Amino acid sequence: MALNKVLLIGNVGKDPEIRHLQGGASVATITLATSERYRDRNGESRELTEWHTIIAWRQLADLAENYIRKGSQIYVEGKIRSRSWDDQNGQKRYVTEIQADAIQLLGRRSDNPAANQQQAQPQNYGQPAYGQPNYGGGYNAPAQPQQQPPQQQFQPHQPTTPIVNPADLTDDGPDDLPF
Repeated sequence: MALNKVLLIGNVGKDPEIRHLQGGASVATITLATSERYRDRNGESRELTEWHTIIAWRQLADLAENYIRKGSQIYVEGKIRSRSWDDQNGQKRYVTEIQADAIQLLGRRSDNPAANQQQAQPQNYGQPAYGQPNYGGGYNAPAQPQQQPPQQQFQPHQPTTPIVNPADLTDDGPDDLPF
């Protein structure tokens, strides 16, 4: 069994590059930055940023063209694709890209730079509204107005085990722990 699956959440580094092909299909190239923070040996905070090239076809390319801009936070689900070619000098070139299977816009609508340029309906990611991109990047057909599901009341978790005061514990001898 084999699995080639990539899940990324990050910020778009520049506006997507959109190409429209002769057959009517379109393709988008999206540059995505993912960052992780960690502490080095000296206890100093460090940040490591990785840059990913995302390739989105057809409806996902339309989604990128209409809604994704530099600074947008997105979720991408896809697979790793590597390819090679010979450049003009005969040198072998290699590239590794993420072929997107699904893209989801994240963050608040006010955080999305494209929201200021497009007068679109509010985005509802649980059940996309008419004309809004869905998880697979397509667009939904007209439907009945959506009804809101009943709101569930928050019920705090009740502990089922008694709370133990550390002062009540006694030390009966050496620990059996190896460290």
